[in-house]
Amino acid sequence: MSTIYPKRLGFLTFGHWPATRGSYTPNAAEALKQTVDLAVEAERIGLDGAYLRVHHFGKSLSSPFPLLSAMAARTQRIELGTAVIDMRYEHPLGMAEEAAITDLLSDGRLQIGLSRGSPEHAYRGYEAFGYAPAEGQSLADYVRSKTEQFRAAIGGTPVVHADAGGQPSPAMLTIQPQSAGLKDRLWWGAGSRDTAVWAAQQGFNLMSSTLLLEDTGVPFDELQAEQIALFRETWREAGWTREPRVSVSRSVMPITSDADRMLFGHEGVNDQVGVLEGFRSRFGRSFVGDPDVIAEELSQDAAVQAADTLLLTVPNQLGVAYNARMLATIAQHVAPALGWRPGPSQDVALTR
Repeated sequence: MSTIYPKRLGFLTFGHWPATRGSYTPNAAEALKQTVDLAVEAERIGLDGAYLRVHHFGKSLSSPFPLLSAMAARTQRIELGTAVIDMRYEHPLGMAEEAAITDLLSDGRLQIGLSRGSPEHAYRGYEAFGYAPAEGQSLADYVRSKTEQFRAAIGGTPVVHADAGGQPSPAMLTIQPQSAGLKDRLWWGAGSRDTAVWAAQQGFNLMSSTLLLEDTGVPFDELQAEQIALFRETWREAGWTREPRVSVSRSVMPITSDADRMLFGHEGVNDQVGVLEGFRSRFGRSFVGDPDVIAEELSQDAAVQAADTLLLTVPNQLGVAYNARMLATIAQHVAPALGWRPGPSQDVALTR
C-alpha cells in the first residue's frame, strides 16, 4: 500500500504584468503589490503557502527577496517561498545574506526552491549578470557549485579570512546574518528522474517540475510519481534523518460561473508532449471543470497523492479578488478530497 502524505496547499504565481485589455496587472507595481495582497488573502482562506516563480528579462517576477519580505510583513503563518530561483543568475554569498534576512523577518517561514534554470527570455542572460562557467565546466556543474556555496554559507561555514592590518588573520568569518534551520528548507526543482535522485543524495527537498525533460510514454502523473518514488528511496538510502518535503504544482481552474467558462473552458485537459532543449519532454495537463469532478481527478493523480505539498498556479493578471475566490473554491470543494485541511485561526466563508 502506498503512503498518503498529509497535504499542504499553496499558490504559485509568475506575477505577469501584461498591459492588455482585461489585465488587472498592467504594470510592475500592480503585479508586485497584488502578489502581497494575494498572500494575505491566501492566509485568510487557510492556505499553507505563497510561492513565487522567478524569471529574468521579462514582465514577471524577478528578484524575489524584497517581495518575500513585504509578504512576510503582511502575514503571520503562511509559508513564503520560491519555485524556483534560477541559480545561473545568482551570486551565492549575496543571495545567502538576502535569504537569511528574509527568513528572520518572516520568523522562519521561508522555503527556497532552487534549480539549474529553465528557458529564459534572454539568450545566455546570466552572462549579462556577470556569471558564466569556467572553460571546460558544464553549466550543470557550474550551477551545482554555486548552489553548494550558497548552502554552505547559510549553514554557517566560514567563507573568508578576517583582516589583520591588511593581512589575512587565521580567524575566519561567516556570512551575516545567520538564520538557524534555513538550510533544511532548501528545495531542488527537478525536471528528470536522475535530477531527483541527485537532489535526494544532496539532502534537498524536492520540487517536481510540471515540465519533465523526458518522456517514457506513460501519463505525466505516473512519470512524476516514479520520480518522487526514486527521490524518497534515495533519501532513505542516503541516511538523512529528517523527513523530506515533496511538492508538485498543478493548474486547477474550477468552473463555477459563465465568466470562468469564458476564460478557461477552452483549456486543454490532456498531457502535452514536445521537444525542449533537445529533450523529448512531457508537460502536465490542466484541471478544468466542475469542482467536484476536479476533486475526483486529482484524487486519482498519482503524483499529487505521492507529494505532501500541492502548489496551485494562479492567473495573477485577473486580479486579487478573482484569484482569492478561485483559491477559496478549491479550498472548500477540491482540496478536502486530497486530505487537506485549512490552517488554524481562519474564519472565512467559502462559497461556490
